[in-house]
Amino acid sequence: MPRYLITYPKGQGEDILVEDENLELSLAHGWAVLDDQHGVCLAVPSHAGATITRVDQVDGNQRPQ
Repeated sequence: MPRYLITYPKGQGEDILVEDENLELSLAHGWAVLDDQHGVCLAVPSHAGATITRVDQVDGNQRPQ
């Protein structure tokens, strides 16, 4: 299951773990966008300084996006 950890610089916000069977990460107009089959789950502006890391285990049949 795709799982992303969003970490913010110290004092800038709380870290967030987002996971969903159909979760996809894309970049659009200065935003990192996590969405699934229902639409946008979370959008983070590039100027927020957040780091987004995919942290799920990927088996041999899947490739991280």
